[in-house]
Amino acid sequence: MIQVENLTRYYGHTVGVRSLSFEVPRGEVLGFLGPNGAGKTTTMKMLTCYIPPTSGTARICGFDIVDEPMEVRRRIGYLPEKNPLYKDMCVREYLRYVCELKGVSRNRIKSETDRTIEQCGLEPVPNRLIGSISKGFQQRVGMAQAIINDPELLILDEPTLGLDPKQIIGVRQLIKTLGQTRTIILSSHILPEVSQVCNRIIILNDGELIAIDTPENLRSRIGKSSVLRLTLRNVPGSSKAGEILAGLDGVISIRNGPVDSDKVHLSVESKPGSDPREMIIARLVEERVPILEIRSEELSLEDIFLHLVTGEES
Repeated sequence: MIQVENLTRYYGHTVGVRSLSFEVPRGEVLGFLGPNGAGKTTTMKMLTCYIPPTSGTARICGFDIVDEPMEVRRRIGYLPEKNPLYKDMCVREYLRYVCELKGVSRNRIKSETDRTIEQCGLEPVPNRLIGSISKGFQQRVGMAQAIINDPELLILDEPTLGLDPKQIIGVRQLIKTLGQTRTIILSSHILPEVSQVCNRIIILNDGELIAIDTPENLRSRIGKSSVLRLTLRNVPGSSKAGEILAGLDGVISIRNGPVDSDKVHLSVESKPGSDPREMIIARLVEERVPILEIRSEELSLEDIFLHLVTGEES
């Protein structure tokens, strides 16, 4: 479906993406992860033929993004980070307009618009001005313009950005439904969203690919480490708990979590096969730091992401 070979993009002397290569089979939902400036949006803009690569290329459905951009555009639906909506148009009017832009034949415009309105859950608002509907519905309109004419590939850049929790759940469910019949590339800063929706993830950092795999395989590559989540009573000495535990056998790294008025949270990553809980408890008791909770978990997608991006060794 997608073959990317040594894709590179420079902005002057600044590297946006460097020598990016990967493949996406038909029917997969692929997640893009990376810190701000990692190259996610630049990659998506090149794949949609919005900007050309400096070197390298990609083929989508067998068509080259450099030599055959119009053929590529006919086969993709794109929702950029900034939703391309005309807010003084009604929802149905706007979608009919998008049909015409995409070359949908006149005798199919009504049926295609009706199908998209139903598929994207826009039945309550088809005749309302886009500027008067909620941001969640506006995001659904953006998704609708992307899937008009039933493209083979959807590229979604931060599709839940700025939405409230209820709206995020709705858009996330819509992406899951669309992913049953299409290939999707999804960029998001919401790590649980990528974990729930995507089959595989790509992690970018400083314009380079540093990992591509399923979350399960990435956990294995890191070494099947486990994470201990600690909740401590916020007393004098609790703020130094990370320093207290840093030298214990089996402890790889410690991350400070949120600090409440009465609680302190820590994440302690432990070596494969080790269980430092007994030593942790003994050390904290010795320092008179009350332990409210300690539990063991597998590495989350957030742990994997931070581990790979910061270059910490396991």
